[in-house]
Amino acid sequence: MQLAGKNAVVYGAAGSMGSAVSRAFAAAGAHVFLAGRTAATLDALAEEIRAAGGRAGTAVVDATDKESVDAHAALVVERAGSLDVSFNAVAYDVLQNVPLVEMSLQDFVAPIVSATTTHFLTATAAARHMIAQGSGAIVMLSSTAARESRHEMGGFSLACASIETLVRSLAGEVGRHGVRVVGLRPNFTPETVGASDDDLPMLVKDTLLGRLPRLSEVAGTAVYLASDAAGATTGVVVDLSCGAIV
Repeated sequence: MQLAGKNAVVYGAAGSMGSAVSRAFAAAGAHVFLAGRTAATLDALAEEIRAAGGRAGTAVVDATDKESVDAHAALVVERAGSLDVSFNAVAYDVLQNVPLVEMSLQDFVAPIVSATTTHFLTATAAARHMIAQGSGAIVMLSSTAARESRHEMGGFSLACASIETLVRSLAGEVGRHGVRVVGLRPNFTPETVGASDDDLPMLVKDTLLGRLPRLSEVAGTAVYLASDAAGATTGVVVDLSCGAIV
């Protein structure tokens, strides 16, 4: 029960990555506040978590709208007494498998704008409350695209790199207030699209372990980074690439 007594907000909670992390947070003892755009999928996940003995609440939140994010964060603190963990798994549209020299400016910048907007809003909203209470952990989600060069990721590479820069920048500003900011950098997780390692030989080829990461591994690492066991860790991005990034 690494997160016992902690209140955790997960944005994009009903997606593949968000739901895996939400279940893991709840299993680790956190009261999980599931935030996303679709009430039905959030409610279904909350019921699943409660059936397993966990605690979960839901709210429709637009993670690209400051007022929506700020209001929800304030409500969590009002109802639960604190906001201890923030995790952003919000998905955004990105055009891939197209060479940069053939891509339009609009398609290139779209994921950069989306990623920086949602991570800035959710992270700073949490940070304001965490600064006031003198503790908290903000976990941001990047990917190996931030460090790769040959997979035609379009603007997604810069989007992920910007998230990792935000991790460092925000950590430097809030660390002396007792707030930690860390990032996760998984390789592509086949389960998110119902695929297997066999379907992605070019990605597997790049890894030292000869496989791609599992959702359970990403979620388990998120639990650790959000817990007091990782109390000395901030301003860094933990690599979960199975050795694609060395």
